[in-house]
Amino acid sequence: MTELGNRLKEARLEKGMSLDDLQTATKIQKRYLVGIEEGNYSMMPGKFYVRAFIKQYAEAVGINHEELLEEFKNDIPATHNDDIPEKLSRVQSRKNLSGTASKFFDILPKILIVVFIIGVIAVIYYFVEKNATNDGSKSAEPNDTPGAIVENNLPEDDESKANDQDKKDNNDAEKEKENKEEEQEAPKQEFESIETSGKNSVYELRNSDKFEVKLVSTGETWVNIQNGKGYSFFQGMLTKEDKESETVDLTEESEAVLVIGNSTATDIYINDEKIEYAVSPSDFVSQTITIRFVPADE
Repeated sequence: MTELGNRLKEARLEKGMSLDDLQTATKIQKRYLVGIEEGNYSMMPGKFYVRAFIKQYAEAVGINHEELLEEFKNDIPATHNDDIPEKLSRVQSRKNLSGTASKFFDILPKILIVVFIIGVIAVIYYFVEKNATNDGSKSAEPNDTPGAIVENNLPEDDESKANDQDKKDNNDAEKEKENKEEEQEAPKQEFESIETSGKNSVYELRNSDKFEVKLVSTGETWVNIQNGKGYSFFQGMLTKEDKESETVDLTEESEAVLVIGNSTATDIYINDEKIEYAVSPSDFVSQTITIRFVPADE
């Protein structure tokens, strides 16, 4: 056992906490906690997580993690954080691109309405012009027989087709109007941050019939997806080279807890909508996110 591990273990025992209690408080697996106490860092999911797990352990037992990490910095494996600014830059770029796409989709319905109105005007103009031409032709014909009835010169088949086209255009216009009204009436899901504290944040999901969580790795990250009772649906590493993402349907759950080991390399999607971190990844790389699900019918 290393001096660092012994310091942490003594603090844990002074607080009367078992390893199971510490696992519940930190969301870190028990075997990793034992590895920290024994100084067995090779069993960790990656060098990056050694400092993060030690920091969470220290916070849970009441030790100043900054002083502890500084005192034992030579005993802790070095991490590779040089690429974090670059990853943050890529995250910001994706955010800007997402904003541009969002603006385009905001004006798309207006463009479609204008195109539809122009189309309706063109159809009306076509039939008005056609009827005016037919009326002019009938007026120009000589009427040799007094009292004779002037018959419509439009062939019966053409007239039937024109009536059918009118009905089709009217039906299409009514259907499109109904579809737009349905789209406007459909409630959009609400997802908002309601509380933050250090590396912890709480969100609330409303106006949705489903609750689906998808975590996507943009580099290398360790994640844990649990329900509010602590049952884990998935925990492990996500990497671009191996397993890039994990999706879990939590519609039957009222609460979910996401433990993100590396928030700078993890994108979170709720019902296919990417969400922003309430706590900046540059402030806390390791984060715990709680999501409360309020179904649309409540």
